[in-house]
Amino acid sequence: MPESFALTGQRILVVGGTRGIGRAIALEFARAGADVIVNFVRERAPAEQLCELARQEGSRIEAIRADVSSDSARAELLSAVFARFPDLSTLVFAAATGVHKPFGALTGRHFDFTYALNVKAFLGLVQGVAPRMPPGGSIIALSSEGAEHAMHHYSLVGSSKAALESLCRHLAVELGPQGLRVNVLSPGTVLTEAWQSLPDAASRLAAAAARAATGRLVTPEEVASSARFLASRAASGVSGHVLVVDGGARIRGAG
Repeated sequence: MPESFALTGQRILVVGGTRGIGRAIALEFARAGADVIVNFVRERAPAEQLCELARQEGSRIEAIRADVSSDSARAELLSAVFARFPDLSTLVFAAATGVHKPFGALTGRHFDFTYALNVKAFLGLVQGVAPRMPPGGSIIALSSEGAEHAMHHYSLVGSSKAALESLCRHLAVELGPQGLRVNVLSPGTVLTEAWQSLPDAASRLAAAAARAATGRLVTPEEVASSARFLASRAASGVSGHVLVVDGGARIRGAG
């Protein structure tokens, strides 16, 4: 790969990095020469499988379990990360949660746990890592189409993603003098295991593919390639930007 896209020697933390798009990003970074720590909160098996795959390929991924929506657990995670990677250069925030319900069915509890992870945890992580990141460092947050367009039963998650995007713009300005870049990666509909629990998944995926200018869904690996760009020196002039990776679906409006 061109030298400007290489991540050799970088130390990277991917929060929410053992499933779906986060997993693809962790693998992409490791294959590009970075040392990677992934964070997960629930099942250990996918994390162990990811680390073993990286080992077999001759790259390095470690996994640390922590609920980053908890202030104390987040602090413990960062302590462990900096013990391994005192020169952490990139933070990727791929964690997300939320409920898909009509607005009238939403409760204060739904709001609290959605925003605690999707917004508050990200801010806390940036506050923890930014003072110790070297110039040239990169912070990347994953958003979604719901931050921009109204989507069915998505008001809570979508609004939290909009808040996340706004936060990234402000952080880009505040951290720019330190030599850090802050960007948002906003995928379209991506086929991951999360769709398996939805009864109407097939029809919704087909509609999303038809909406895309390319006529198909983007893959987790394509999103991961864009994340690598944002983390690399090739994107040294890019900050405060929302990079949409959806095969051109969004140019047709809301899905």
